[in-house]
Amino acid sequence: MSAPVRYEHFPAPSFTHLRRLTDAGGLYEHALGTTPRREHGYCVDDVARALVVVCREDGPAQDDLREQYLSFVLAAQDADGRFRNRRGTDLRFLDAPSVDDCWGRALWALGTASADPRALAAFERGARWRSPSPRATAFAALGAAEVLSRRPGHGIALDLLAATPAAVGRPGGPEWPWPEPRLAYANALLPEALLAAGAALDAPALVADGLRLLDWLLDVQIRDGHLSLVPAAGRGPFESGPAFDQQPLEAAALADACARAHELTGQDRWLTGISLATAWFLGDNDAGTPLHDPESGGGCDGLERDGRNENQGAESTLALVSTLQQAAARLPARALRAAG
Repeated sequence: MSAPVRYEHFPAPSFTHLRRLTDAGGLYEHALGTTPRREHGYCVDDVARALVVVCREDGPAQDDLREQYLSFVLAAQDADGRFRNRRGTDLRFLDAPSVDDCWGRALWALGTASADPRALAAFERGARWRSPSPRATAFAALGAAEVLSRRPGHGIALDLLAATPAAVGRPGGPEWPWPEPRLAYANALLPEALLAAGAALDAPALVADGLRLLDWLLDVQIRDGHLSLVPAAGRGPFESGPAFDQQPLEAAALADACARAHELTGQDRWLTGISLATAWFLGDNDAGTPLHDPESGGGCDGLERDGRNENQGAESTLALVSTLQQAAARLPARALRAAG
């Protein structure tokens, strides 16, 4: 694994563009440049991510956003505990309740916000379901781990984590240890879920599996000392990079997983992962192009062979904010005072 990229400092997370994308109805999914595309409406996938990042912030500065995003996620939950995803600007939800990714992300967010009794109650309603999707289950597992950090022994959260390894999968052979036939999206989420489950269940074998997968995933995405991320189309056993369209979500998932691995092991190699993920946003990537816009506080929507997608939607901006949060928490000597 490469040595950490060295910067005089990493920028601190800014909430300026996130606020630009937010109105009384929710968080707009898409933007044209920095202008919200109101015609595309809102989705739980993004609002749940936003609730996670604002709950990580200390102090009252983001309290209004925290309340707004939590209210949105609560409104998206069906009486049976499942979640609707898409919401129009008329504030009506447009799809049927499901246990797809929106369910998993909502439980992640509710677990993160579970100091609030409303969030905990909604988590408990939703966490009784099981999803056939490995990623939906993995998102939900992160929420369960957050609940257990506040309420050790919480039965519903423990049950969900106990079901996680079978849903996520375990490492395979040395040639292709990944538990899927190809890498897809938010890939580091899967080993992070194994780490969370292993820690909560006191199962060292699960922690070892998570570390093995994360170590392999990080190694296969390092090229010439920088991250060369799995593109939006995924990557199979016989494919190699660089390839585009690289998504900010991948860098953020890596930073989150490496932060959890560092918390569990104390090993500096995982700080390297956070540093590389942060540096990817700042231009240490296959195109030599920053995806961080210091003027707007937003993140650009993808890395292309000849530059970047200039649009600054919610997913990309939240991925940037999340990664900078991990850098600030784990690499504090390089972080500036928070802004926005």
